[in-house]
Amino acid sequence: MKYESKFLSFSAFLILLAWFLCYSSSIAAEKAEDQMEYNYLENSEKGPKHWGDLKKEWVTCKNGHLQSPVDISSGTMKVSKNIGELEIMYKPSQSIIKNRGHDLSVQWPNNDAGSIKINGTNYFFQQIHWHSPSEHTINGKRYALELHMVHQCNDPKVKNNIAVIGLLYEFGSPDSFLSELMGNITTMNDQNRERSMGVIDPSLIKIGGNKYYRYIGSLTAPPCTEGVIWTINELITSVSRDQVNAIRMAVHDNANENARPIQPFNQREIQLYDHKS
Repeated sequence: MKYESKFLSFSAFLILLAWFLCYSSSIAAEKAEDQMEYNYLENSEKGPKHWGDLKKEWVTCKNGHLQSPVDISSGTMKVSKNIGELEIMYKPSQSIIKNRGHDLSVQWPNNDAGSIKINGTNYFFQQIHWHSPSEHTINGKRYALELHMVHQCNDPKVKNNIAVIGLLYEFGSPDSFLSELMGNITTMNDQNRERSMGVIDPSLIKIGGNKYYRYIGSLTAPPCTEGVIWTINELITSVSRDQVNAIRMAVHDNANENARPIQPFNQREIQLYDHKS
């Protein structure tokens, strides 16, 4: 009986340890919530060049070798069918919208808005946010807007437990998903930095297309955590200038942009998945 008791106690310890590791990795997956601790101004002491010096927890921003964003160049690309199609399983769920300082984030706090599957691993949908202009570039071209769809795996055994889908937009007709959010976006202010939006269906976000780029990088804002699985959709969709301006105006940070500069590629490889090839 003593042996069984010790075994059960040890099992309980392992369960607690697994939960702690998972919880710790969840914290690491998040961009800094107090975004006023840094900014995107090139000549500022809190600008991108100095992020790694502002806090010891952010040192990866200057010492990391797998940083994002990057330029997606045809010269660093390898066509691969092994990575397979994106398996997307989203569903409507209760949501909130947050003004985090430099960006707006739509979040699904109940963790029941679905998931994506990469290499047999489920990554659960957490939140979306926007950067303007785009952070990633394609053959040197920067686009009007970039949407990041952030997912996380809850298994502490998974090494790369953050997966982000990036969607690029050029100026043109309004984006239908953003149109649905405009009433909440344009009424955000410094006194009302968070509000419930009720049920939002993330499957309304237009992903589409038969091609995407895949590489290993990082979060694009402090703490710049590395090991992020990036999936950049090859299809470029449209957004109106009014929509982009509304997103920037809503955060009241007096900045025209919230895009990190392109980071060194450091001999990484970008895989291109083409459904038709």
